[in-house]
Amino acid sequence: MTTLIKIEKATTNARAVAVAILAALMLLGGAAEAQDKAEGKDQAEKPRRARNPLDGQPAVRKRKLLVSGRFEVTPTFMTSINADYKHTVGGGLKLEYHLNDSLSFGAFGSLGTSFNTGLSSRISDSLSTMQPDAGDPTPSRAEFEEHLNDIPLSGAAYVSWTPSYGKLAAFGKAFVPFDFYLQGGLAFASLSDNCDATCTDMNPEGTDAIPPDRDPNNDPSLNGGTRLGLYLGVGMHVWLTDYLALDLSFRDLIFANNPSGLDFDADLAVTDEDERTLNHFFAGIGVSIMFPLKAERTE
Repeated sequence: MTTLIKIEKATTNARAVAVAILAALMLLGGAAEAQDKAEGKDQAEKPRRARNPLDGQPAVRKRKLLVSGRFEVTPTFMTSINADYKHTVGGGLKLEYHLNDSLSFGAFGSLGTSFNTGLSSRISDSLSTMQPDAGDPTPSRAEFEEHLNDIPLSGAAYVSWTPSYGKLAAFGKAFVPFDFYLQGGLAFASLSDNCDATCTDMNPEGTDAIPPDRDPNNDPSLNGGTRLGLYLGVGMHVWLTDYLALDLSFRDLIFANNPSGLDFDADLAVTDEDERTLNHFFAGIGVSIMFPLKAERTE
């Protein structure tokens, strides 16, 4: 009897388990069917949502291409802004071709004339017109002024990138197109000095037979000739018409120079070691003329 009771209980438990499994399967099946219906509804709605008329269209239609595919000619006025002894002012010309809205390449050159900075004038006024005593490292006024160099010619070849363009609002009424550009390339400069009468020592470091006189003020200045270096620039166009723009620029010509032409490293001789790499900053303003004169528009 006990054995039959046990068998009957086991059978009842097995049936309960089977019923629970069947119920779970039915619930899963219902959930899957509901999900399939929901997905089917989503699929049916997708074609209706994809028929937005702006899908795949350009952000701006009929946009003027102010620079893309155009050649730029810019007469420019330039001035140095960080010169120690000689300011340089002059005029130049920039030529640039724009491959597209962002990328272009070009070159510029500038001819300039120089005049003393305030610092240079103060130093010159403080120096004696007479030759200093032997052993005095202070230069005379003539020695100081004749050793200074000028930058009569400078320029660069570069690649330009325009990361940003848009419109400026003037007094909330007029909207003027503009663009910012960054430039990098190879700089060149032609330097000149005036060291003639005072530069009499042709062997500042001496020879085997003649010891150095240890007077750097009569040594050649060694700060003339051609220099090559790095060019960096930044600027912007402010468009006045479709083919005319105000061009504002800030340029840095980086090359080796010794502007004073005198002994910089205090070894009592003017040598090539007195040169060091310097930043020569220039600010420019010009008027850019774009060719062809008529700007194209996008579709």
